[in-house]
Amino acid sequence: MSTPQNLPKASEVGLNDVDSDAGGFPHIPGLGPLDSNTFWQAEYSSHRSLKPYRPFNSSKDMKVLLLENINNSAVEILKAQGYNIEWSAKSLSEEQLIEKIKDVHILGVRSKTKINKKVLAAAKNLIAIGCFCIGTNGVDLEMASQLGIPVYNCPRGSGRSVAELVITLMLNVGRRVGDRNNEMHKTIWNKFAKGCHEIRGRTLGIVGYGNIGRQVSEMAEALGCRVIYHDYHKVPPVGSATQVDKLETLLKTSDFITFHVPSLPSTDGMIGKEQIAMMKKGCCLINTSRGTIVQLEPLVEALKSGHLGGCAVDVYTNEPKGNCEGWITPLQNCPNTILTPHIGGSTEEAQYNIGTEVANRLVKYINCGETVGAVNFAQVPSTEVPSATNVIRILNFHKNVPGVLKAINHILYSHNIENQVSKARGSMAYLQADITVNSEEELLKVYSELSQLQDVVRTRIVH
Repeated sequence: MSTPQNLPKASEVGLNDVDSDAGGFPHIPGLGPLDSNTFWQAEYSSHRSLKPYRPFNSSKDMKVLLLENINNSAVEILKAQGYNIEWSAKSLSEEQLIEKIKDVHILGVRSKTKINKKVLAAAKNLIAIGCFCIGTNGVDLEMASQLGIPVYNCPRGSGRSVAELVITLMLNVGRRVGDRNNEMHKTIWNKFAKGCHEIRGRTLGIVGYGNIGRQVSEMAEALGCRVIYHDYHKVPPVGSATQVDKLETLLKTSDFITFHVPSLPSTDGMIGKEQIAMMKKGCCLINTSRGTIVQLEPLVEALKSGHLGGCAVDVYTNEPKGNCEGWITPLQNCPNTILTPHIGGSTEEAQYNIGTEVANRLVKYINCGETVGAVNFAQVPSTEVPSATNVIRILNFHKNVPGVLKAINHILYSHNIENQVSKARGSMAYLQADITVNSEEELLKVYSELSQLQDVVRTRIVH
């Protein structure tokens, strides 16, 4: 075959369990065989530019499963690539997901879906996971890494919405609005000022001074609060906020305390009986971060005894998988306690931003191999491609062990390498290489040899 004159469409020869049809071309599960009539397709401009994001060949068979009412902004972006989208407003149980995920290439979830070892073991075709939320707690990141599956999230997309909710809860708890509202609905008119305070001049303590913590700090200071914060790292303040070295200092001096920390062994149960006892009498506690941070039994005791002036909670350890009735928490019926059903990021603006960011990350990875934003892999951006028309991009996930790059480059050495990047993170490494090939046979030979290397987990070829 002669040298192709046009670069092909963005497509994939990937997933190391590839079969071959009688003609010797790879058969990709869900995508069908790749033949000589479809291999070299789609014209690309000859000038130097980022490789365009194009849909796969047979892209209607590229199956995307979106669960938990993911915003339509994501759906539109993925549909524009020609992918086959299945969308659901609900999450799935482990058994349902194991059955459903067998032929899925891209999985999009929010915070309720659990993607554990059993689910990942059943996901034979899975290329990438998008967590359309802040955290990735529901995903077994280590196993996803071992399988060469990047996981993307959106740590900042809902920050403004969460910060606004914190300020709203501060104002409402400070004025005991929750109790008055309940009384009014029960036909009780109970007007009084005792225990109700403005937040102006009060001290807000922020535990965890990341993206959300800083936004809360800025808003609270604009409302007249004195802001102090504690973080395990030295973090520059916003405005006149002051960092305190010890958590105990913050607990003892704050009128309001809000938490913005990740779920880690060091943060699980970090606020218990001893820490609550340190808090000022009448202090109000706000938790929109993680349900595991504050131990409920001592919190309930402190609210009922009057040691704490009130609390507002948006996150819980026993959250249901969907909307329901009959949900129970010990915090129900505690005085001056506002309970919301994990709505910190539940605004149309936040969900639009999250949907857009995560979907674009997925498209850039699927079509170009960019791993920027993946929480479990080294960050490799898309690079420029040369003007040559017969360049393909190899995406290779391999174990981070001595000798593997030597073996990979031994396979690539006979081809002109236009660009090559290799980065490692932990036990896994990722290589992106643009090489020239002159025929399908050369391409298939490279793919086959790379896939057979002992320490290679997955090879994809984007073109």
